[in-house]
Amino acid sequence: MIPTRTSTLYLAPGHLWLTILDIQHYGIQNLICKTFFSLSPPLRPTIESDHLQNSVFRQPFCQNSDKGGKLYIMSEKDESQEDTENEKTQKDEELIGLNENTQEIQETVDFMVQDDACTSSFGMKLKKKKALLEFRCRVEDAILGNYILGKTSNKLSAKSKRKLREITLWGVPLLPSKGHEGTDIVLMKFLKEKDFKVSEAFEMLRNTLKWRKEYKIDKILDEKLDSEFGNLLYLKGMDREGHPLYYSVDGASKDKELHGKAYGTEENRDEFLRWRVQLMEKGIKHLEFKEGGVNSIVQIIDLKNVTGTGAKEFSSVSKKAIMLFQNNYPGLIHKNILVNVPFWFYTSHVLLSRFMNQKTKRKFVFARPSKVTQTLLKYIAPEYLSVEYGGLNRENDDDFTPADKASDLIIRANTVASIEFPVNEPGVTMVWDVGVVGWEVSYKEEFIPNDDGSYTILLQNQKKMGESIRNSFYISEPGKIVITIENGTFKKKIVSYRFKAKPTIPIYILLKPNPVL
Repeated sequence: MIPTRTSTLYLAPGHLWLTILDIQHYGIQNLICKTFFSLSPPLRPTIESDHLQNSVFRQPFCQNSDKGGKLYIMSEKDESQEDTENEKTQKDEELIGLNENTQEIQETVDFMVQDDACTSSFGMKLKKKKALLEFRCRVEDAILGNYILGKTSNKLSAKSKRKLREITLWGVPLLPSKGHEGTDIVLMKFLKEKDFKVSEAFEMLRNTLKWRKEYKIDKILDEKLDSEFGNLLYLKGMDREGHPLYYSVDGASKDKELHGKAYGTEENRDEFLRWRVQLMEKGIKHLEFKEGGVNSIVQIIDLKNVTGTGAKEFSSVSKKAIMLFQNNYPGLIHKNILVNVPFWFYTSHVLLSRFMNQKTKRKFVFARPSKVTQTLLKYIAPEYLSVEYGGLNRENDDDFTPADKASDLIIRANTVASIEFPVNEPGVTMVWDVGVVGWEVSYKEEFIPNDDGSYTILLQNQKKMGESIRNSFYISEPGKIVITIENGTFKKKIVSYRFKAKPTIPIYILLKPNPVL
């Protein structure tokens, strides 16, 4: 049996009241509303609640009325136009067509109910769409009813009410009728976090807004917290999909004094946690809440030096941070990539995961020390990954930028491969970067001139390769830079490299004395 509800509509001209069944199965009520909207002449829809008039086209169905959720659609009557017999005939024909459309919708519903296999995904999409429409209505009512932050207060001034209607979250207006392209994206993050349960998502949104007000988040970017924490937490680069990278390397720090400032006392830990929130807000400034935009962040958490008593303090702060982000920044963490994970941490994480929901758990990626570079390069291009993690990105780099893309070369087990940088014009300096996933290879550099009468110049004798290598060489004659890599292991290796030629004035010309005139 398909659940139904009677909805009353008023169509003009003609002053005809019409009552139909509002079919709720598979969200067909939206289709019925659209059928009425397509009648000729065009109808101008309104709804009982005046403040929803501007958003009714985006919300064909909205359970907002005090009269049992009925949706009233009304057309404005032209007083100068007489109700002629021809118009009555046209109206009757449209009404017949309306009944036929309603019958077709009912037949469509019957067909969908009979074939569950074909309608499951379709029904799920409509369920999510309906949840979003209902959520929009509840948020609209709560903002315009002045209870989005709690119980309604009759003592609110007109200025306070206007300010409440301008309320934003992460820089996006929350009032749906404003029509901002990011509003639905923000609301969907709360819906997804609560499996599209509208009441729970609405409560989560209200709690987030109240927390932001109590925690004074809107002013946190102006606060000057301990600048030394910038060595432990920072934003740098992006992953392969464009998500900003949020580094938390407090676990890798060997600075005991700095560690004490972050974890020494409860007050220190609270300030450090506030710094993490401030950095999160800075990261949000880089997001795009629009269709097709990147609207979440990737966290990289380094646990390299988390040992002894520091492990307990680190776990305590991490637990608070995870719960705080989970409850107040839903959907804003795309991945949590933990690197240099010690064995004992897996047990600790099992205990910590009891406080996480399933969505948060699925966002965690772990990398043991031997797999750090390999894991990070799955998500981050080498030109954005720091050299300390096996990438090619260096601090204050005057030679390369992330716009200088790297190329990859796969070297099979027990084979030798070479990379060549040809140089046809002398008077330039060749600069290159080379990094290997997993290292354990032998590496040699040389310059081979095109002229057979010239000597080959050995730039780097064969050696075991450690971290990423940066080198350069001034070219005085046409030739090529040849880098030879020998993989003597039983596993294939992936080499990332890039190079460029920089016009250079030789040093001997700069030092040459000016002729006396």
